[in-house]
Amino acid sequence: MPDPTRNPTRALRLGIAGPVGTGKSSLIALLCRELRDTHRLGVITNDIYTDEDARFLRSEGVLEPERIRAVETGACPHTAIRDDVTANLSAVEDLEHDFDPLDVVLVESGGDNLTATFSPALVDAQIFVLDVAGGGDVARKGGPGIGRADLLVVNKTDLAPHVGVDVERMRADALAARDGRPVIALSRADRTSIDALTGWLDGVLTSFRAGEHSPVDPGPMAPHSHADGTVHTHA
Repeated sequence: MPDPTRNPTRALRLGIAGPVGTGKSSLIALLCRELRDTHRLGVITNDIYTDEDARFLRSEGVLEPERIRAVETGACPHTAIRDDVTANLSAVEDLEHDFDPLDVVLVESGGDNLTATFSPALVDAQIFVLDVAGGGDVARKGGPGIGRADLLVVNKTDLAPHVGVDVERMRADALAARDGRPVIALSRADRTSIDALTGWLDGVLTSFRAGEHSPVDPGPMAPHSHADGTVHTHA
């Protein structure tokens, strides 16, 4: 049943997190190019001491420059998306006010590590991004983003032959780590994977507008095992 406490009239806020260099900005650029003709979009980027990611997106011409805004966190980027989201929340609300109505606001985390996740007070859903160049074993190393984000993207799959990664094995490891939650192996050169990504986003947006989507906190570290077979749940 629709949740009457939800407000489907505001934009869906979608977080994009993941380690440094996994392609978060490029993924946002891809989504903007694919959806800008059918969706009203805005972007918030996070960096510690610079607005470089915002400048990259503006230079790519993916949206009108005024729809892309930067938050300079001045400290750990994880803090600004999870522990004290004030600066990001203000930036999102200002963007929504200035361009009302918006369909989706994409919030990019600053480059962090496998522990970084968004607070549900900031975003309604979140994508965690890995890439094949980071190693085929990363997906099974666990962590809250890998295990519990709404979507896990294994990015840059076209590079797999050059870095010796078996994409299907990496995807299978990711599915096992996520207990059936969705995983998309993505390449900008693969139309099928792009359609899967935009289709997933449209599904979340439809659910959000119907009041049927509730933000889920990835919470503490996902269950993981050690070499001696010990399993930790950190529940």
